[in-house]
Amino acid sequence: MSVRTGLVGATAVAVAVVLGGPAVAVPAGGDHASTRQAMDAAVKDGVPGVTATAKDRHGTWSATSGAGDLRTGAPRSTADDYRVGSITKTFVSTVLLQLEAEGRLSLDDTVGKWLPGVVRGHGHDGRAITLRQLLNHTSGIFNYTADEEFGRTYFLKDGFFQHRYDTKTPEQLVAIAMTHKPDFAPGTSWNYSNTNYVLAGMVIGKVTGHSYASEIRHRIIEPLGLRATSVPGTRVTVPHPSSRAYSKLAETTTGPTYDVTELNPSLASSAGEMISNSSDLNRFYTALLRGKLLPQKQLTEMKTTVKVDDIPNAGYGLGLIDRKLTCGVHVWGHDGGIHGSTSSAVTTADGRHSLSFNFNGDWSGDSDAVIEAEFCGK
Repeated sequence: MSVRTGLVGATAVAVAVVLGGPAVAVPAGGDHASTRQAMDAAVKDGVPGVTATAKDRHGTWSATSGAGDLRTGAPRSTADDYRVGSITKTFVSTVLLQLEAEGRLSLDDTVGKWLPGVVRGHGHDGRAITLRQLLNHTSGIFNYTADEEFGRTYFLKDGFFQHRYDTKTPEQLVAIAMTHKPDFAPGTSWNYSNTNYVLAGMVIGKVTGHSYASEIRHRIIEPLGLRATSVPGTRVTVPHPSSRAYSKLAETTTGPTYDVTELNPSLASSAGEMISNSSDLNRFYTALLRGKLLPQKQLTEMKTTVKVDDIPNAGYGLGLIDRKLTCGVHVWGHDGGIHGSTSSAVTTADGRHSLSFNFNGDWSGDSDAVIEAEFCGK
């Protein structure tokens, strides 16, 4: 019940997806005991530490488990900032849908219209791919993080410690994908590709004349007062309060554990470079699902999903995943994986019950179990 929605590609453990649809459920008594137990179980399974915040009709609940720093033994903080990886995609999609609502683009526009000649080579043709197909991963464009050389350079130990401060431009990341054949003809199947959202960020820049980062700040971060949320660009550190981030930097889940807190997130670009915390993510997804960021037409488009065989009882919309939990509750959101950080953020369709959490490790732990515990009480 997993799909690779992180930046981690084929060289690291897949993280569980987050989820979707209308309904409200609260754990028995609203005490979140099951959620706490699931967090503790993740730590027992090998995750260094977990931080989580939930908001429901009983109020706001926050908790931590495990360590934020393996060297000192310091615990995690409920206020921790952390790298959110592919949760960035929901922010990017929201901006593109806002631009559509303003009449500045159409999701049926081709990539070639806005980025002529960029998606070309080995069978790729941006003139045959729409912006909608970028956002719901039906474009067929090769995922640059699945490139073997990229994986060795940035996800395995020797390459990571030599290259973690490198700056990569969006154009360079797309060029890596263009050295491979497409996964399939546009619109004929589904495959998660970080390249899609690097291109989406480039389109935002072409349409607005501003970087995708500045548009996210102006349109989402500042209006919602997301004080812990940032688009770091090439900044290699995570603001405080924060914990250390850990990885095996290997294709196995055993062996030494490395501190990977510092890295240049330009390798993720608009597919996954953002930083936030649990409270901010809850506020963002609640505002989004309540229609405070998009008109109803665009929110409906965002919530129109395609079937994903890799995720039972789930569908992928436009940067938003909808999944039915075992107790019948639907939650909407996304997850994110990047070096040393596995995050999930979900909310019910009415925005009344939300949960966001982070593991400060990328090789173990059951994200699904934490979500099931919070919304189904088990």
